[in-house]
Formats: sequence, C-alpha cells, structure tokens
Amino acid sequence: MSATRYANPGAIVETEWLANSLGDSHLRVFDCTTFLHDEIGTGRPYRVESGRAEYERAHIPGSAFLDLQEELSDSSSKFRFTLPNVETLAARFAEKGIGTGSHVVLYSRKRMQWATRLWWMLRYVGFDNAAILNGGFDKWIAEGRPTETIETCYPPATLVAKPRHEIFIGKDEVKAAIGDPRACMINALAPDLHSGDNPRYGRPGRVPGSVNVPALSLIEEHSLTLKSADVVGAAFTQAGAGPSKRVLVYCGGGIAATLDAFLLHQLEYPNVAVYDNSMHEWANDETLPIERDDA
Repeated sequence: MSATRYANPGAIVETEWLANSLGDSHLRVFDCTTFLHDEIGTGRPYRVESGRAEYERAHIPGSAFLDLQEELSDSSSKFRFTLPNVETLAARFAEKGIGTGSHVVLYSRKRMQWATRLWWMLRYVGFDNAAILNGGFDKWIAEGRPTETIETCYPPATLVAKPRHEIFIGKDEVKAAIGDPRACMINALAPDLHSGDNPRYGRPGRVPGSVNVPALSLIEEHSLTLKSADVVGAAFTQAGAGPSKRVLVYCGGGIAATLDAFLLHQLEYPNVAVYDNSMHEWANDETLPIERDDA
C-alpha cells in the first residue's frame, strides 16, 4: 500500500530548502511568533505576549516580523485575535510586502500554529503562494543555521483580495452544525480542555458532538515537525472527518485550530472552516450549549 502524501508539498518547506533560497528577490520570510502565558485566577484565559522581542534577539536572516495581535487582528473585538474584515487584512498584508509575485514562508517558535494561523488568513484573502517552515525556528537553530538581529522591512506591495469567506465561521454556523450528519466538528485543544477538566475559557467543556484531535498531537514532540500524512490522516479519519463532510475546527481563540485545518487542507479535504473566536466566545455565551465528560 502506498503511503499517503500531503497534497501540496510546496506549502510545507524544509529548513534546507529555505537556507538555499534566502536572497531570492520574490521570497518574503516572516517570523509569526506569539506567546501565551497562563493567568490563573484572573478571569482571563491567558496573557498575550508578542514575539517581537525574540525576533529582535535573533531571527532567520532576511526575515521580517508579523505581529498577529497588534497588526493583524480586529482591535475593536473583545476577543483576542479576531479576524479583521478582508479588505483591511489584505491592505495590512500588502503593507508588509506581500503581493502579486511574492513567495511567502511563515515560521514561528515552539508552536507551529502561529505560522498556520497566518497561512490560513492569507488563504482567506485569496493569496495562495505561502508555505509553512516545517519545524520552525527551533529546527533552524537545532541545525546550527545562521541568524541575525537586523530587522528586515519589505517594500509595500499590491494585494487584491479575492476572499474565501467560507473558511472562517462564527458561532451561528457552529450551533447549526450540532447534530448535523453532514458536518464533523473537531476540537484542536488539549484533552483536559476538551473533557471539561480545565475551565480556562469560562464554562468548562466543548461544543456538543465535537471530537478531539489536539493540534499538538499532530506534531513530533522532539523535532517539532509535522507528523507524516499517514499518521495525521488516520487521526482525522478516526475523528469521523470525511471528504464529503463540512469539517469545522475550533480551539480556544482560533489559533491551534488552524494547524488542524492546514493539515486537513493538505489532505485534500475540500470543505474546511475555522471557528474564529472559538471557545473564548462559546464558553462565555450562556445561551450556547456545552458538553463535558462528567455531565
């Protein structure tokens, strides 16, 4: 039996390829790192820290920084990381140098989900020539590759939005999908959050009927690289996802879910969407149903 392969290998680039491609005039490399710190007892799920300071200490040569919270999220929202409207988002990407003819490579530190969030956002505005650095900055450093401290700012570009509105959804579509056999809902959070043992986001538990495929379970523990397409595909199949279903993925704030969504897309699932505000919204809306293991 032949091994399963990811459908678009160009969307996952290796460190060796990137090292050999630095200097390409069309290449746009971005550090997308954000850090989340637990804030137990504050009523908030976490404190957000930009990865800019780490970027300034050391980054892949020629890479610029994308600040998800400060520059690429809706500052008027009461939720962290809410998606801006598509025209605003396309304009901000263009200001960062992403446009027609650009080849974008996204990387992050510790958690690949920050890179996949930006990848999914680029796909949302209709930009398709983007890739994730497999293993991110951690793998780059582990291999002894060079870094620099000089900040890179790419010249502004032109990016015309061709929106895919269907790949981000809100609570109404999620609620409507509960009990619908045509839909499969996947929770990308850790098992203790899925079961309801951890009340980080408010009311503990999950969207009723959803199945747990933690984003971290799809990453190799030591190398921080993506697991094989065979392993990832089996996890989604076991969760009940199928190519004929509308697959809705959520997490705490729409970040970890994009790692699952990215890999579902790589496995050629044609109808995948991310619930943008995820449990940060759902768990704090008393009108919405919630399910937990001990209920």
